[in-house]
Amino acid sequence: MRKLLTLCLAVKDGKVLLGMKKRGFGAGRWNGFGGKVEAGETIEAAARRETEEECGIVIAEMEKVGIHEFEFDAERGKILEVHVFRVDAWDGEPVETEEMRPEWFSFSDIPYGTMWPDDIYWLPLFLAGKKFRTRFLFGAEDAVLEKVIAEVETI
Repeated sequence: MRKLLTLCLAVKDGKVLLGMKKRGFGAGRWNGFGGKVEAGETIEAAARRETEEECGIVIAEMEKVGIHEFEFDAERGKILEVHVFRVDAWDGEPVETEEMRPEWFSFSDIPYGTMWPDDIYWLPLFLAGKKFRTRFLFGAEDAVLEKVIAEVETI
């Protein structure tokens, strides 16, 4: 079983916009913005919708830069396929919502200790402008049991 999701990270002036997840899956962690692709919705439309819902910005320009495959040891066979976008232009200013509290972080000050444990492996590629494909297997307490990270030319 495969579930499609999106993840958007806005960048500007050597900073990346992250959100503190306030509820639901990933609560208490800094993350990008995104979520489930609804039936009949394109991946790109879902990325735009979820980002606007979670932090109030309307994406003007974005580029797909990565695809993650996440699997949890306790739910083998259920793959979360996450399409990662770099957001380069948007309308509006980030605002706190019921779900997320946005904050800008300089590339040199990423809060890896309060993010998903896989982020430390692929986010540096993202910040360096690279494209990538990854696969992570998570175990108890979201520990990374297995990882495959590949830099690619195209997504």
